[in-house]
Amino acid sequence: MLGIFSSSIMSPPDELVAAGCRTPSPKISSTALAKRFVDTNAAAISVQIGDHVHLAFTHHNESPLRPRSFAVKEEIFCLFEGALDNLGSLRNQYGLPKSTNEGLLIIEAYKALRDRAPYPANHVVSHLSGSFAFVLFDNSSSTLFVASDQFGKVPLFWGITADGYIAFADDAGLLKSACGKSLASFPQGCFFSTAEGELRCYENPKNKITAEPAPEEEIWGAKFKVEGPKAAAGTGLGYLNFPMEIS
Repeated sequence: MLGIFSSSIMSPPDELVAAGCRTPSPKISSTALAKRFVDTNAAAISVQIGDHVHLAFTHHNESPLRPRSFAVKEEIFCLFEGALDNLGSLRNQYGLPKSTNEGLLIIEAYKALRDRAPYPANHVVSHLSGSFAFVLFDNSSSTLFVASDQFGKVPLFWGITADGYIAFADDAGLLKSACGKSLASFPQGCFFSTAEGELRCYENPKNKITAEPAPEEEIWGAKFKVEGPKAAAGTGLGYLNFPMEIS
Protein backbone atom coordinates (compact mmCIF):
# COMPACT_ATOMS: atom_id res chain seq x y z
CA MET A 1 0.00 0.00 0.00
CA LEU A 2 1.08 3.57 -0.61
CA GLY A 3 -0.13 6.93 0.67
CA ILE A 4 1.44 10.21 -0.51
CA PHE A 5 0.61 13.60 1.03
CA SER A 6 1.74 17.13 0.26
CA SER A 7 3.12 19.50 2.89
CA SER A 8 -0.26 21.27 2.90
CA ILE A 9 -1.66 18.12 4.56
CA MET A 10 1.32 17.14 6.70
CA SER A 11 4.60 18.94 7.36
CA PRO A 12 7.67 16.77 6.73
CA PRO A 13 9.09 15.43 10.02
CA ASP A 14 12.19 17.41 11.00
CA GLU A 15 14.09 14.20 11.74
CA LEU A 16 13.59 12.88 8.21
CA VAL A 17 14.48 16.23 6.68
CA ALA A 18 17.70 16.28 8.71
CA ALA A 19 18.53 12.69 7.73
CA GLY A 20 18.27 13.55 4.05
CA CYS A 21 20.44 16.63 4.48
CA ARG A 22 23.05 14.72 6.47
CA THR A 23 23.44 12.08 3.79
CA PRO A 24 22.20 13.40 0.42
CA SER A 25 20.97 10.61 -1.85
CA PRO A 26 18.96 10.26 -5.07
CA LYS A 27 15.21 10.84 -4.83
CA ILE A 28 12.26 10.96 -7.20
CA SER A 29 9.07 13.03 -7.17
CA SER A 30 5.77 12.01 -5.61
CA THR A 31 4.24 11.67 -9.09
CA ALA A 32 7.05 9.37 -10.21
CA LEU A 33 6.67 7.30 -7.02
CA ALA A 34 2.94 6.80 -7.60
CA LYS A 35 3.59 5.82 -11.22
CA ARG A 36 6.31 3.38 -10.19
CA PHE A 37 3.92 1.69 -7.75
CA VAL A 38 1.27 1.23 -10.43
CA ASP A 39 3.78 0.08 -13.05
CA THR A 40 5.38 -2.54 -10.78
CA ASN A 41 2.28 -3.96 -9.09
CA ALA A 42 -0.26 -6.05 -10.95
CA ALA A 43 -3.89 -4.91 -10.73
CA ALA A 44 -2.97 -1.87 -8.63
CA ILE A 45 -5.74 0.56 -7.69
CA SER A 46 -4.70 4.22 -7.64
CA VAL A 47 -6.75 7.17 -6.41
CA GLN A 48 -5.83 10.85 -6.74
CA ILE A 49 -7.59 13.16 -4.26
CA GLY A 50 -7.23 16.75 -5.40
CA ASP A 51 -3.68 17.99 -5.90
CA HIS A 52 -2.36 16.94 -2.52
CA VAL A 53 -3.11 13.25 -1.90
CA HIS A 54 -2.43 10.03 -3.78
CA LEU A 55 -3.44 6.60 -2.48
CA ALA A 56 -2.69 3.22 -4.05
CA PHE A 57 -2.86 -0.45 -3.13
CA THR A 58 -2.71 -3.91 -4.64
CA HIS A 59 -3.31 -7.51 -3.59
CA HIS A 60 -0.25 -8.52 -5.62
CA ASN A 61 2.27 -10.46 -3.50
CA GLU A 62 0.34 -9.80 -0.28
CA SER A 63 0.88 -12.08 2.69
CA PRO A 64 -2.10 -14.34 3.54
CA LEU A 65 -1.54 -13.32 7.17
CA ARG A 66 -1.48 -9.61 6.28
CA PRO A 67 -4.17 -9.00 3.65
CA ARG A 68 -4.57 -5.46 2.31
CA SER A 69 -7.84 -3.60 1.87
CA PHE A 70 -9.02 -0.22 0.67
CA ALA A 71 -12.21 1.34 2.03
CA VAL A 72 -14.03 4.59 1.29
CA LYS A 73 -17.03 6.12 3.06
CA GLU A 74 -18.27 9.71 3.21
CA GLU A 75 -15.02 11.20 1.85
CA ILE A 76 -12.93 9.16 4.30
CA PHE A 77 -10.34 6.88 2.68
CA CYS A 78 -8.52 4.06 4.47
CA LEU A 79 -5.64 1.82 3.41
CA PHE A 80 -5.40 -1.14 5.81
CA GLU A 81 -3.02 -4.08 6.02
CA GLY A 82 -3.24 -6.92 8.51
CA ALA A 83 -6.03 -8.52 10.54
CA LEU A 84 -7.82 -7.58 13.75
CA ASP A 85 -8.24 -10.37 16.29
CA ASN A 86 -11.17 -8.54 17.92
CA LEU A 87 -12.94 -7.50 14.73
CA GLY A 88 -16.15 -9.23 15.83
CA SER A 89 -16.38 -7.47 19.18
CA LEU A 90 -15.53 -4.13 17.58
CA ARG A 91 -18.34 -4.59 15.05
CA ASN A 92 -20.72 -5.08 17.97
CA GLN A 93 -19.28 -2.09 19.82
CA TYR A 94 -19.87 0.22 16.86
CA GLY A 95 -23.14 -1.43 15.79
CA LEU A 96 -21.79 -2.58 12.42
CA PRO A 97 -22.90 -5.52 10.25
CA LYS A 98 -20.86 -8.74 9.99
CA SER A 99 -19.80 -7.78 6.47
CA THR A 100 -17.74 -4.85 7.81
CA ASN A 101 -14.05 -5.40 7.11
CA GLU A 102 -11.07 -3.89 8.92
CA GLY A 103 -10.78 -0.85 6.68
CA LEU A 104 -14.42 0.13 7.16
CA LEU A 105 -14.12 -0.55 10.89
CA ILE A 106 -11.24 1.93 11.14
CA ILE A 107 -13.31 4.52 9.29
CA GLU A 108 -16.26 4.05 11.65
CA ALA A 109 -14.00 4.22 14.71
CA TYR A 110 -12.42 7.42 13.37
CA LYS A 111 -15.85 8.94 12.70
CA ALA A 112 -16.93 8.16 16.26
CA LEU A 113 -13.83 9.96 17.51
CA ARG A 114 -14.29 12.91 15.17
CA ASP A 115 -17.99 13.39 15.81
CA ARG A 116 -17.89 12.87 19.57
CA ALA A 117 -14.84 15.00 20.32
CA PRO A 118 -12.94 15.66 22.51
CA TYR A 119 -12.08 11.96 22.85
CA PRO A 120 -8.30 11.42 22.59
CA ALA A 121 -7.12 10.05 19.24
CA ASN A 122 -5.23 7.23 20.95
CA HIS A 123 -8.59 5.69 21.99
CA VAL A 124 -9.23 4.66 18.37
CA VAL A 125 -6.01 2.64 18.15
CA SER A 126 -5.69 1.37 21.71
CA HIS A 127 -8.86 -0.71 21.31
CA LEU A 128 -7.45 -2.58 18.29
CA SER A 129 -5.94 -6.03 18.83
CA GLY A 130 -4.00 -7.88 16.16
CA SER A 131 -1.52 -7.14 13.41
CA PHE A 132 -2.16 -3.94 11.50
CA ALA A 133 -0.99 -0.76 9.90
CA PHE A 134 -3.31 1.79 8.36
CA VAL A 135 -3.32 5.14 6.60
CA LEU A 136 -6.59 7.09 6.85
CA PHE A 137 -7.39 10.38 5.15
CA ASP A 138 -10.50 12.47 5.82
CA ASN A 139 -10.94 14.66 2.75
CA SER A 140 -13.67 16.78 4.37
CA SER A 141 -11.24 18.10 6.98
CA SER A 142 -7.87 17.29 5.33
CA THR A 143 -7.06 15.11 8.36
CA LEU A 144 -4.44 12.37 8.14
CA PHE A 145 -4.38 9.52 10.66
CA VAL A 146 -1.69 6.80 10.54
CA ALA A 147 -0.94 3.98 12.99
CA SER A 148 0.97 0.73 13.45
CA ASP A 149 0.33 -2.14 15.88
CA GLN A 150 2.33 -2.31 19.09
CA PHE A 151 4.42 -5.33 18.03
CA GLY A 152 5.28 -4.16 14.53
CA LYS A 153 3.76 -7.24 12.89
CA VAL A 154 2.92 -5.24 9.76
CA PRO A 155 5.82 -3.21 8.35
CA LEU A 156 5.19 0.48 7.77
CA PHE A 157 7.70 3.06 6.56
CA TRP A 158 7.66 6.78 5.88
CA GLY A 159 9.88 9.13 3.93
CA ILE A 160 10.14 12.39 2.00
CA THR A 161 10.11 12.50 -1.80
CA ALA A 162 12.16 14.85 -3.98
CA ASP A 163 9.31 17.40 -4.09
CA GLY A 164 8.73 17.36 -0.32
CA TYR A 165 5.72 15.03 -0.14
CA ILE A 166 5.39 12.56 2.76
CA ALA A 167 5.00 8.96 1.64
CA PHE A 168 3.86 5.96 3.71
CA ALA A 169 4.26 2.40 2.43
CA ASP A 170 4.61 -1.21 3.52
CA ASP A 171 7.54 -1.64 1.10
CA ALA A 172 10.83 -0.15 2.29
CA GLY A 173 12.50 -0.76 -1.06
CA LEU A 174 9.87 1.28 -2.86
CA LEU A 175 10.38 4.26 -0.56
CA LYS A 176 14.17 3.92 -0.57
CA SER A 177 14.19 4.52 -4.31
CA ALA A 178 12.03 7.61 -3.88
CA CYS A 179 13.14 9.10 -0.57
CA GLY A 180 16.82 8.20 -0.26
CA LYS A 181 18.02 8.64 3.32
CA SER A 182 14.95 10.70 4.25
CA LEU A 183 13.43 7.39 5.30
CA ALA A 184 12.58 5.60 8.53
CA SER A 185 10.55 2.75 9.94
CA PHE A 186 7.29 4.08 11.40
CA PRO A 187 7.56 3.24 15.12
CA GLN A 188 5.38 0.37 16.29
CA GLY A 189 2.70 1.11 18.84
CA CYS A 190 2.50 4.71 17.63
CA PHE A 191 0.14 6.90 15.67
CA PHE A 192 0.33 10.21 13.86
CA SER A 193 -2.67 12.50 13.54
CA THR A 194 -2.61 15.91 11.89
CA ALA A 195 -5.43 16.82 14.27
CA GLU A 196 -2.95 16.44 17.13
CA GLY A 197 0.06 17.52 15.11
CA GLU A 198 2.60 15.03 16.38
CA LEU A 199 3.76 11.43 16.52
CA ARG A 200 2.60 9.73 19.73
CA CYS A 201 2.63 6.37 21.50
CA TYR A 202 -0.98 5.23 21.91
CA GLU A 203 -0.34 2.97 24.92
CA ASN A 204 1.45 5.74 26.79
CA PRO A 205 0.53 9.05 25.07
CA LYS A 206 2.64 11.09 27.49
CA ASN A 207 5.83 9.22 26.61
CA LYS A 208 8.19 11.25 24.47
CA ILE A 209 9.18 10.04 20.99
CA THR A 210 12.61 11.01 19.71
CA ALA A 211 14.72 10.14 16.69
CA GLU A 212 18.42 9.67 16.27
CA PRO A 213 20.55 9.43 13.10
CA ALA A 214 21.02 5.89 11.85
CA PRO A 215 24.45 4.50 10.95
CA GLU A 216 25.54 5.32 7.40
CA GLU A 217 25.48 1.68 6.29
CA GLU A 218 21.78 1.22 7.13
CA ILE A 219 18.89 1.84 4.76
CA TRP A 220 17.37 4.26 7.26
CA GLY A 221 18.31 7.88 7.74
CA ALA A 222 16.83 7.97 11.24
CA LYS A 223 15.50 5.66 13.95
CA PHE A 224 12.54 6.62 16.11
CA LYS A 225 12.22 5.48 19.71
CA VAL A 226 9.70 5.87 22.54
CA GLU A 227 11.04 7.00 25.89
CA GLY A 228 9.29 6.61 29.21
CA PRO A 229 9.02 4.82 32.57
CA LYS A 230 7.49 1.66 31.10
CA ALA A 231 10.29 1.34 28.58
CA ALA A 232 12.92 1.90 31.27
CA ALA A 233 11.46 -0.80 33.46
CA GLY A 234 11.36 -3.27 30.57
CA THR A 235 14.79 -2.67 29.07
CA GLY A 236 16.90 -0.94 31.66
CA LEU A 237 17.89 1.55 28.97
CA GLY A 238 15.16 4.13 29.35
CA TYR A 239 13.75 3.66 25.86
CA LEU A 240 12.28 1.19 23.42
CA ASN A 241 14.09 0.79 20.12
CA PHE A 242 12.02 -0.62 17.29
CA PRO A 243 13.99 -2.65 14.75
CA MET A 244 11.94 -3.96 11.84
CA GLU A 245 12.69 -6.59 9.25
CA ILE A 246 12.24 -5.80 5.60
CA SER A 247 10.09 -8.46 3.99
